[in-house]
Amino acid sequence: MFGISEIAIIAIVLILFLGAKKLPELARSMGTSARILKSEARAMKNMPATPGAAGPASGAGHVIEPDAVIIPHPAHQADNDTPRR
Repeated sequence: MFGISEIAIIAIVLILFLGAKKLPELARSMGTSARILKSEARAMKNMPATPGAAGPASGAGHVIEPDAVIIPHPAHQADNDTPRR
């Protein structure tokens, strides 16, 4: 990929442009970014492929009984239509 001479030239150019004081900070931030990228890639691999495959918490298979459905009466709807002050 890169030989020793190419790496040395890149290092010299970085030192000239950025200065010796900023190089450790730059290397530290690049390492942190690489670590975050790797952890996010691992997290995405471990995620289920489909959103519904998450399990029972997704609501799939949940049956609502007809008795549990609340139908509002027309008198209550009229009260809700008028704005309150």
